[in-house]
Amino acid sequence: MVLEHALLSVEPGREDAFEDAFREAKTIIAGMPGFGRLTLSRCLERTSTYLLLVEWDHLDDHTVGFRGSPEYQRWRRLLHHFYDPFPVVEHYEQVLSA
Repeated sequence: MVLEHALLSVEPGREDAFEDAFREAKTIIAGMPGFGRLTLSRCLERTSTYLLLVEWDHLDDHTVGFRGSPEYQRWRRLLHHFYDPFPVVEHYEQVLSA
């Protein structure tokens, strides 16, 4: 399992519109091969910052499969105009748990 991590800085004042768009966008990603689950969390201290965590079976499921798909273009149209600056996306493998 690979964990995708992205801090999403949404333009202030657009949080409600972003959350509405994300509700639609989550159905796009949830249908992709290799998708496990996702969580979107809102920061309590910086209310226009969100943490997106997505579980994928393999790195290529995200970087090649999803990002190379027509569905990703729809995802981009729904969400990418909310970000300032554009987020850095990183991928993690679990080392320890408790």
